[in-house]
Amino acid sequence: MPAELSPVDLSLAAVERPGTFSPRRARLVIVVLGVLAVASIVAFMTYDLRGSLSFALELRARKVAGMTLVGVSLGAATVMFHTITGNRILTPSLMGFDALYLMVQSLAAYTFGTFAFLAIDVRVRFGFELLVMVGFALVLQRVFLRPASQDIVALLLVGVVLAGMFRSLTQLVARLIDPNEYATLQDQFFASFANVDEDLLRVAGAIVVVVLAVTWRWVGRLDVMALGRDSAVGLGVDHARVADRTLVAVAVLVSVATALVGPITFLGLLVSNLAYRLTGTFRHRYTIPAAGLAGVVAVVGAQFLLEELLEFQTRASMIVSFLGGLYFIVLLLREPRS
Repeated sequence: MPAELSPVDLSLAAVERPGTFSPRRARLVIVVLGVLAVASIVAFMTYDLRGSLSFALELRARKVAGMTLVGVSLGAATVMFHTITGNRILTPSLMGFDALYLMVQSLAAYTFGTFAFLAIDVRVRFGFELLVMVGFALVLQRVFLRPASQDIVALLLVGVVLAGMFRSLTQLVARLIDPNEYATLQDQFFASFANVDEDLLRVAGAIVVVVLAVTWRWVGRLDVMALGRDSAVGLGVDHARVADRTLVAVAVLVSVATALVGPITFLGLLVSNLAYRLTGTFRHRYTIPAAGLAGVVAVVGAQFLLEELLEFQTRASMIVSFLGGLYFIVLLLREPRS
C-alpha cells in the first residue's frame, strides 16, 4: 500500500477504472482546456473587427463575459449535482429551473403587461427571478433532503412533475396574452448573449466567484460523497449537511446563469461528462475546473463559429442544447450496459 495515499484516496482509486486516472494527465487536460478557452475568447474578440473598434470591443467583451460566466457556472453546478445525486446523466434542469424561469416570465408579463414588464429595470427583474428560483430549490431541499429522509429520488421526481406543471401553466398564460406581445416575450425564452446588461454582469460575476470560492473548500468532502452515502458516512463525512450546502450552491449557480441569459438545458450535462472522460477521474479538484473551462470553450467556440465564420443568426445556445440533448440520449442508451 503506497504510504502517500490516504484511505479516501484509495477508495477513490477503487471506483475509478484501473489505468484511467493520472494526476499529470488531469492537470494537462485542464491546461489544454484553459488554452482553448483563451484562444476562443481571443478569436471572438479580435476576428473581423469593423467600424469603431472601441464600440465593437466593448460589445464583444460584454458577450464574452456573459458566455464565460454561464459556461463556468453550469459546468461546475452540474458536476456538484452529479455528486449529490450519484448519477452522471442528470442535469439540474430536471429540478424544473428552466420551466420555472419561463413560467415566471409569462406570469409577470401577463400581470403587468408585456411591454411594462420588459421596461422594468433589468437588475430588479434579475433579483426577483434569482430569489424565486433559489427559493424554489430551498423549498424542495427542505422537504426532500431533510436528514431523516435524504430522498434524492423523490426530489428529482417531484422536480420533473413540477417542471411539467410549470410548462403547462406557461402555455396557458401564453394563450391569454396578446399574440403580438407574446411574440416579443418569446425572445426572453431563449438564451441570448447579445443583450447582457453590464451591471448584471458585475453582480452575477461577484455571486459566482463567492459561491465557487466557498465550494472549493469542500472538494475533499465532495470526493468522499462521490463514493456513495454509506461510504461517505463511514469515512466520517456528514452526508446530509454537505448535500444540503451543495444543493444550495447548485441552485444559486444555475439560477444566476438562467436569470442572466435564459435557459440552456443540456450545456452542463455535455461539459461535465466531457470533463469526466478527459480527466479520467471524479475528483472535484480536477473535474470542476475542467467542466467550467469546457463550458467556456463550448459556448464561446460555438458562438464564434456560428456568428463570425458561418455568419448564421442562429443562437449558439440552441445548437449547444441540441447537441447536449443528443448526448443525453446516448448516455441513456449506454449507461445501463456499463
